[in-house]
Amino acid sequence: MKKLFAISVLLLSFSLLLAGCSDNGEESSGEENADQITLDVIWFSDGNEGDVFKEITDQYTEENPDVTFNIIDTPYDDLLTRIRTRVSGGDAPDLARISGINHVQDALLDLTPYLDDKDAFLDQFSDVAIPTVVRDDAVYGIPTDLTAHGLFYNKEYFEQAGVEVPASPDDVWDWAEFEAALQQVSDNSDARFGLAYDLSPSRYSTLIYQNGGSIFSEDQTSLTVNEPASVEALEYFQELHEKELIPSSIWLGGENPNSLFRSGQAAMHLSGNWNVQNYEENADFDWGVTYMPEGTQRSSVAGGKQMVGFEDSEHKEAVADFLLYFASQEVNEQFVSESSFLSTRKDNAEIEYDVRSEEMQVFADELSVTSQIPTLDWENPNMPAVETLLTENVQKTLSGELNAQEAMDQIVENAEIE
Repeated sequence: MKKLFAISVLLLSFSLLLAGCSDNGEESSGEENADQITLDVIWFSDGNEGDVFKEITDQYTEENPDVTFNIIDTPYDDLLTRIRTRVSGGDAPDLARISGINHVQDALLDLTPYLDDKDAFLDQFSDVAIPTVVRDDAVYGIPTDLTAHGLFYNKEYFEQAGVEVPASPDDVWDWAEFEAALQQVSDNSDARFGLAYDLSPSRYSTLIYQNGGSIFSEDQTSLTVNEPASVEALEYFQELHEKELIPSSIWLGGENPNSLFRSGQAAMHLSGNWNVQNYEENADFDWGVTYMPEGTQRSSVAGGKQMVGFEDSEHKEAVADFLLYFASQEVNEQFVSESSFLSTRKDNAEIEYDVRSEEMQVFADELSVTSQIPTLDWENPNMPAVETLLTENVQKTLSGELNAQEAMDQIVENAEIE
């Protein structure tokens, strides 16, 4: 029995030794995991860009094995609420994709300390992209992609009417020529309407900028939307409606302009490059993109998204490193070309897109002749107070309740500008 007891003690000791070795191994593994960083990313998608972003984060992790990403898909309507809730609760995310920094600026990480040369960094981007991330001397994130307003057209209807669209930037219509072309297509094709025009204050403002006007003053401290250039833009918009070249059912009835164009009721659609993928997949006719007309000048309006980091992140160095990686020429080209966005970078002005590259280049050309004024206007912190009034007063003009001058004067009188 004593011998058996001794053997049992030896076996127990050996088991404890093995258990100790196993525990040491787990501790070692824990020490390795302590070096791992997981970055929380609040993300929203308009199309397939979420899949492209996942590819990019996977590539980054391959090059930086200590960094992984927790991508939190969020509906756009819930984006600001989720960000603000986490920030106010002391649980700020590390990164987020947003469309305008004004509403979360106080919580954002200033990238300036992580840049070797701030001016050289910003000089990589197009002029219309820089105001989306710069406030005073701070750089709050990176501009990742741009959108531009532009004109889609039904090729069959224009052929039926014998109307040729501008084939180059040198041949753009002026406003009178554009109106005449819409009238000719409406009268001599199967189209019910010449132009479907998005119910959007941003899309409407394209006319203001094409006529040399602006919504805010040059120093962005007061409103100029009631000056002659902007009033004339509204009068032109009203005329296109009175002649039924634009159906009033959109701005006064809420009808979907995409549906009007896609169903073949409208010969043209003034919208933006985000519809390239949509029409490629869903329009069953031959369509193209042509250059927008000019009033006193050519202009589009630049929109876009930004990638930002947060000041309360525990991983600021990793956040800054990824943002600079995402902003690089090669990675930006991958993101915009596969997602059908326009690039924010000057050296990606002409790239090949996976879908409708020729049409995307027309949108890129529209941005190339667009000044910073539209971007500055739409990045103004007071714009949310103005854009609602802009939509309402354009509608009041179209319905005959106000004339164009009265409508724009009321905006200046009633907008609460801080």
